Amino acid sequence: MQTIRIQGLEKPCSKLVLGTDYYKPEIMEEIEVLLDAFMEMGGNAIDTAHIYGGGNSERALGLWMASRGNRDKVVLLTKGAHHDRNGPRVTPQHIENDLNESLERLRTDYVDLYALHRDDPQVPVGPIIEALNKHIAAGRIRAIGASNWTHARLQEANDYAAAHGLVGFTFSSPNLSLAKPNEPRWPGCVSADEEACRWHEEKQMPLLSWSSQAGGFFSGRYSPEYTEDKDAVRVYYSDANWERLRRARALAERKGATAIQIACAYVLNQPFPACALIGPRSLEELRSSAEALDIKLSRAELEWLDLRSDSEPA
Repeated sequence: MQTIRIQGLEKPCSKLVLGTDYYKPEIMEEIEVLLDAFMEMGGNAIDTAHIYGGGNSERALGLWMASRGNRDKVVLLTKGAHHDRNGPRVTPQHIENDLNESLERLRTDYVDLYALHRDDPQVPVGPIIEALNKHIAAGRIRAIGASNWTHARLQEANDYAAAHGLVGFTFSSPNLSLAKPNEPRWPGCVSADEEACRWHEEKQMPLLSWSSQAGGFFSGRYSPEYTEDKDAVRVYYSDANWERLRRARALAERKGATAIQIACAYVLNQPFPACALIGPRSLEELRSSAEALDIKLSRAELEWLDLRSDSEPA
C-alpha cells in the first residue's frame, strides 16, 4: 500500500487510515476480520480517540494488538482533549489525563500519532506545545498533530515551537472531502478550505482527512429527493455538491471506477501528503477504498471535480 512519511515516525504511514469509532470488545469477531484484512493488504495506520464509544474503540484495539502481537507494526493514531458537557478541555492536565487513560486502554506505552481532538482558541499555544513536548520526551508520543484546528492556529503553534526549540505539529487531521460541508457535522469541527489546502501544499504538511468520503455522499444512496438522513441533508445537500457528484460519476465511468472511489482518490491525490480515513463496515467496502489508491487524478481533474474549472479534462 502507498505510504507517506510523517516527521517523528520511523515507520511509514499508509495512505489509507482505518477508522474505528464504532469498535467495541463485544464485536471482536466482526472487527478482527477487518483489522486483519487491512494489515494483510499493507495498511498499518489505525485511527481511534479517547471519546470513541466511551473508550471502547481503544479497548478493542488494545485487545486485538495484544492477541496478534503486532503493536510494532501498527501506526496508532489516537486523539484527546475533546470538549465535554462542561466546555473546552484543551489544557495540559486534560491532555495528560486523556493520554494516560488511552495508553492503558490500548495496552501500550506509546502512541505513534497523538492529535488534539478539538481546539480552544482562548488557550495560548505555548503551554499546549510545551505539555505535548514533555510527553514526546518521555516516550509516550512519537509525533504530535491536531484534529479540527485551523491552519492559522497550526502555524501559530509551530512558530512558537520553532522559537523555543521544541517539536511542533507534524500532521493535521481536519475534514477534507470532495463534497464541501454547508456547516460542521459536529460542533467545533474544521474542514480544510482552499486557503488551508494552499497552506498544506506550501508547507507540505501531511493531512489525514476524516470523513474523506463525505459520509457516503458519493455511494449512490443519496439524491435530492432522499431526505430521510437529516444530517446528510444539513451538511452536504447543495447544488454545488450535486454537481460534484455528477462530475465524479462522469469521471468514474471514464476510469472504470465508482463515484465513491473517485471521491476517495480526490483526497489521496492532493498536491501534499494526504491520507484518507475510512470507516468500512465490510470487506467489500474496505476493498473498494483500497482500489481507489490505484486511481491517478491530474491537477486539472482535481480542479474540475471541485468546480474550480469548467473545462472537463480530456
